[in-house]
Amino acid sequence: MMILDGSIVNVALPRIQSDLHANAASLTWILNAYLVSFGSFLLLGGRLGDLLGRTRMFFAGMTIFTLASVACGLANSAAALDIARFVQGFGAAIGAPAILALIVVEFPDPGERARTMGIYTFVSVAGASIGLIMGGVLTQLLSWHWIFFVNAPIGILALLVGRNVLPRDRGRGLREGVDVLGSLLATLGVMLGIYAIVTSDTHGVASASTIAPFGVAVVLLIAFLRLESRIAHPVLPPRILRQRTLIVSCVVRAMMVVGMFTSFYLCSLYLGGVRGLHPITIGLAFLPQTVIVAIFSLRVTTRLVKRFGQLPVMFAGMAILALGPLVLAITLHGATSYAPALLIAFLLIGVGGGMSFMTLMSTALAGIPNEDAGIASGLINVSLQIGSAIGVALLGTIAATRTRALERSGVPAHEALAGGYRLSFWLLTAAVAAGLAIAIRYLGRPTRRDGPSQPGSVQPIRVRQTSVVARNSTPRSPIRS
Repeated sequence: MMILDGSIVNVALPRIQSDLHANAASLTWILNAYLVSFGSFLLLGGRLGDLLGRTRMFFAGMTIFTLASVACGLANSAAALDIARFVQGFGAAIGAPAILALIVVEFPDPGERARTMGIYTFVSVAGASIGLIMGGVLTQLLSWHWIFFVNAPIGILALLVGRNVLPRDRGRGLREGVDVLGSLLATLGVMLGIYAIVTSDTHGVASASTIAPFGVAVVLLIAFLRLESRIAHPVLPPRILRQRTLIVSCVVRAMMVVGMFTSFYLCSLYLGGVRGLHPITIGLAFLPQTVIVAIFSLRVTTRLVKRFGQLPVMFAGMAILALGPLVLAITLHGATSYAPALLIAFLLIGVGGGMSFMTLMSTALAGIPNEDAGIASGLINVSLQIGSAIGVALLGTIAATRTRALERSGVPAHEALAGGYRLSFWLLTAAVAAGLAIAIRYLGRPTRRDGPSQPGSVQPIRVRQTSVVARNSTPRSPIRS
């Protein structure tokens, strides 16, 4: 629901604008309010899960999200819908880190964790395309209100089943105190940064309306990091930032998201704006990609990891993922047919995403102690939100600028649009390739801080057990410990 609600609104926007008499600014914030809120509170939500209990935060996030979804469906003005969407994003931010943290803590066996990560990856990657299909069907058959009401029965079911299934973890508690100032600095800094990114396509990347909030965000985040290094119980412990594997994996994940999710966004615009396809048809066009992601995430990738190791599978997946936007950059024009060009690109993106996203998350969380699983999950989710925001805003702006330049030179409108998208796909290919280069350079071999492991394989449980042995026994050589 949390991933799906980032895209399900897109196809319903014309109906919402007509029914609520919304202007362009209000319409934009129906999308952006959710994205800004979701991204801004993830770090806080992750740390609260560590302190108060992940299951407790999952229930709180699900409850807020479900109630806010009902409020979205009942909204009778654009302003009310914008506010409800912001609260909905807050609920998602509180609950999302708890989900990944629960997987890390409750599935210590490498095989079980790999299968569970596969399910998590499939849901995360497939949510956006499923959102387009559901948004079109619900809006056409019922009304736009039902794209929000549909969350209510799912949320209630999740809460009921969760009470019987999820563990009652208590967390570390609040005895050590809560870093209120750090939480405030981090939330405001991330919020202003994401706000600057998601509105840059409206105001312009170089405009004061973009540069000013982004500059303030940088100052706030620098102040936040300085504060965290000086206090006893920070919301983001410095030891987390010293986990090189986690930080590098977050950077690589953001670059992969730029390539994968921005390709999804630009292809949706191309199929609708250039080829004139119906929203439901656009959603169905991505169905092969969703199926491939499911096949690889749920079955194939786990077998490949057992045979070849985690890192080789991840690197191969990223290389295949980069080929998807490359095919689009080479073949796209004003009348490109769905098959074979777009279909091949979608299949490559599906295979690459199914192989690399799950293995990258497992790599990122290797060696993270259970008490920090929530904040680590928050960082991973922040990298996804920032990557998608940067990709959509920046690459969308670049595509629009290139399109205007081509139109001024006399190129027909539909070819100019395709030319703008084509330039963005070249840049998306470069982003994923750069992410692959960073991964090979910094994740290709373990460091002493991250713990020893076999080349090409990351074993989270062995790394975590190593740290326990090292604390409770006399020092030994790195190889033996």
